[in-house]
Amino acid sequence: MRSVHFKDLGQIDFKDAWDLQTSIFQTTIDQKKIKREGRQDVETSNHLIFCEHPHVYTLGNSGDIGNMLISESYLEQAGASFYKINRGGDITYHGPGQLVCYPIFDLDHFFTDIHKYLRFLEESVILTLKEFGITGDRLAEHTGVWINPEDTMNARKICAMGVKCSRWVTMHGLALNVFSDLSYFGNIVPCGIQDKKVTSMHLETDIEFSLSDVKDRLKINLANVFDFNYV
Repeated sequence: MRSVHFKDLGQIDFKDAWDLQTSIFQTTIDQKKIKREGRQDVETSNHLIFCEHPHVYTLGNSGDIGNMLISESYLEQAGASFYKINRGGDITYHGPGQLVCYPIFDLDHFFTDIHKYLRFLEESVILTLKEFGITGDRLAEHTGVWINPEDTMNARKICAMGVKCSRWVTMHGLALNVFSDLSYFGNIVPCGIQDKKVTSMHLETDIEFSLSDVKDRLKINLANVFDFNYV
């Protein structure tokens, strides 16, 4: 049975979480190189990090800085920071009330298919939303989890995803809006998608769900979908 080391960091500065991810990610890649070269029979490990971030905008490798609609001085007024980072996707926002999930998995333990990996992340979120009375779904041309994706005028994203994968090791992950302040998304073109809205579990139901409860359900669903145990 596959095993995953779990850590809930609570609210943590984005850069600190990024540094931690990078350290685990690079260690895993180095271990795979050592094993491939026959120098040592090293087994890699898998990690899952949950956290929240203070207000921050991040721009992926292929993102367009033009999708940031505010100036650096306004960023400071809004109490937000900005980072250009090494994941796929465009610009997004992280902040309090949003559950951020960073799987650092060696996909050689699971399956070497990044598209399947993203679908499994989506499925874990869809199952979690269902347990809170919310129907999440996929939108074929856009990664993530959506509400009413077939309604072109009213499709709205509730969970954004952006990952990095090297030598089949993943980092970055997903951000599920539980009771996020959605006004911060007004400062960007979220994920570079001009004609779609952003929503949250709170906005969809008018219920302020406990972040702890959502974490518990997502943690279980990730383990069930990917078929692993926590250690």
